[in-house]
Amino acid sequence: QVQLVESGGGLVQAGGSLRLSCAASGRTFSSYAMGWFRQAPGKEREFVAAISWRGSSTGYADSVKGRFTISRENAKNTVYLQMNSLKPEDTAVYYCAARNNRWPGHEPSEYDYWGQGTQVTVSS
Repeated sequence: QVQLVESGGGLVQAGGSLRLSCAASGRTFSSYAMGWFRQAPGKEREFVAAISWRGSSTGYADSVKGRFTISRENAKNTVYLQMNSLKPEDTAVYYCAARNNRWPGHEPSEYDYWGQGTQVTVSS
């Protein structure tokens, strides 16, 4: 069992930055691939970024490529999402997810554990 707690969301102006953190419980964190997803009102949950168990492989949605960076510190059981050059269309609830597999996926159904989400609001 893995429990995930996100933090770092908030209100920011367009062009600004935020760093989301996701703290995981459990001794098996380092063997899980991790992902970030987001869901805006009235829309389906969508993939944002993912990282493999040791961080050697990452993937991003086209909409955030070049602006967002995913990273992890296995010694701290934490995964991060650095978000730069934020746009109003990035406004959503951001979720951290853990996959019981060393390699990441891009679909919500591929992930086994989810955090409660953190709100990110970007004003124009």
